[in-house]
Amino acid sequence: MIASSGAIRLKPEGIFVKNRLTAADWFLNPQDDIRSCHFLEDVATEFDIQGLELDWRLIGWDADYRYQKTDGKQDGKFEHWKFTGTSWKRRQQEEQQRYLENAYRVLLTRARQGMVIFVPRGDAEDATRLPEYLDGTFEYLVGCGVEVLG
Repeated sequence: MIASSGAIRLKPEGIFVKNRLTAADWFLNPQDDIRSCHFLEDVATEFDIQGLELDWRLIGWDADYRYQKTDGKQDGKFEHWKFTGTSWKRRQQEEQQRYLENAYRVLLTRARQGMVIFVPRGDAEDATRLPEYLDGTFEYLVGCGVEVLG
């Protein structure tokens, strides 16, 4: 399981990006070791997997990099956000925007056999996880040919 290091609001889904993992345990330990990637308990970020390839990936997608339609039209663009304190703040600096794009590029391009992308539904009662933060991203990925499971 992997996610952006800025995917702070995946925590209610049980995905904790702030936990630190030991790379050797996560990558090399056998399937019956709870520290290994096989247990799907410890989340690796773009920093942990940069330059490496994994057979399979489960990617947790958060509202830090969200696709929003433009004025209700079919086309749109990705927006760059950072969760700070108790709310989302727009990333204004171009350097920080490129960093976030590259983080997701690393997450999406290191699978050798396949990947599953988990996009949460959101929660209308939680202002930090509103469904509209990720609905556009989900629709965009489906529009690109990503198959919906279940």
